[in-house]
Amino acid sequence: MAAPKAKPASPAPITLDDIEAARDRLRGSIADTDCDFSRTLSDIVGCKVWLKFENLQFTASFKERGALNRLSALTSEERTQGVIAMSAGNHAQGVAYHARRVGVPATIVMPVHTPTVKVVNTRRHGAEVILRGETVEEAAAFARKHGRERGLTFIHPYDDPLVIAGQGTVALEMLGATPQIDTLVVPIGGGGLISGMAIAAKALKPDLQVIGVQAALYPSMYNAVKGAGLPMRGDTLAEGIAVKAPGRITEPIVRHLVDDIVLVSEQQIEAGLSLLITIEKTVVEGAGAVGLAAVCADRARFAGRNVGLVLSGGSIDTRLLAGVLTRELARDGRLSRLSIDLADRPGQLAKVANLLGEAGANIVEVHHQRVFTDLPAKGALLEVVIETRDREHLREAVGRLRAAGLEVETSGNSGGPH
Repeated sequence: MAAPKAKPASPAPITLDDIEAARDRLRGSIADTDCDFSRTLSDIVGCKVWLKFENLQFTASFKERGALNRLSALTSEERTQGVIAMSAGNHAQGVAYHARRVGVPATIVMPVHTPTVKVVNTRRHGAEVILRGETVEEAAAFARKHGRERGLTFIHPYDDPLVIAGQGTVALEMLGATPQIDTLVVPIGGGGLISGMAIAAKALKPDLQVIGVQAALYPSMYNAVKGAGLPMRGDTLAEGIAVKAPGRITEPIVRHLVDDIVLVSEQQIEAGLSLLITIEKTVVEGAGAVGLAAVCADRARFAGRNVGLVLSGGSIDTRLLAGVLTRELARDGRLSRLSIDLADRPGQLAKVANLLGEAGANIVEVHHQRVFTDLPAKGALLEVVIETRDREHLREAVGRLRAAGLEVETSGNSGGPH
């Protein structure tokens, strides 16, 4: 893919000098996380892939950077009065943790449906947590009102020059460690991370491509920049970037400096998350997986390029994580549910178990149904969840059952035998 023409300098209120100053300010308080080459992922997707492990920050997100940079600029009076922030999780934890470190009282407003792990972690950092509002927008409105009434300084999660400058330090570290990177693929919610990174990257390397990624369910920046009118709705795995309106400051920066914005589906996000756990043995939240999801979804676009991906956060509920991994096993044909019609007589269950055992399939779960079925009174429905090596192994196991005269249907996987 031919490199695009370099764009002129951004009219943004943040410069490379601001981002370098933020780096100096944050040094020693924020981890300079690894930016590592992934040989296996590179082989899978057909380009050279470097991963920036921001999920390994102390609060498991890049959000610490902008939060601390903003806290560092508070006046003595503002520090005494305290700060307030609104966040679905990662910004909250970043503000809470560093506010306690520097001795500033912090109040965090979170939507009522924020994942429990993020609420618990935020409280653990010493902040007062208020759950208010069904949406991020409702929570933000309450936070501003509550803050004005109590004289608290509002720390915006993305629409603040100091926050944007702090997030831009991610690009400084990536290009410092791996100068051969020619493409950055960055999650977009409100746009703080990609704005700061684009300003730094384009100043240091004007021909470098910056590609933003949004969840298809919440294409707010995509709509704004491309003049589209795609709907925003539903529960996305990438709740950390489920923002309904881009920032007033960040939108023009993204419009001016970001080369393209792409959308990824929920299934693609799940696959990216699963790959990172399987290949890299690292846990990310949905928003942290969208970059890899975008590269996997359009391998031709990135073929032969040196791609830097930001694993932006790692705060994910363990139950949700387990569900994602199990669903991915089903899609890969490694976990499947078989529905088998049987004659209701002795030995039939043993027959199925023996056939599956001979095929090398592992039986995970069994449900024998005689009552709630449309089968004849002398019939029974056997539902078996089995584990196989891959889709081909699943076909072999099902084929063995059918060869023995059994009627079998499969479910729980995409594209398997029926």
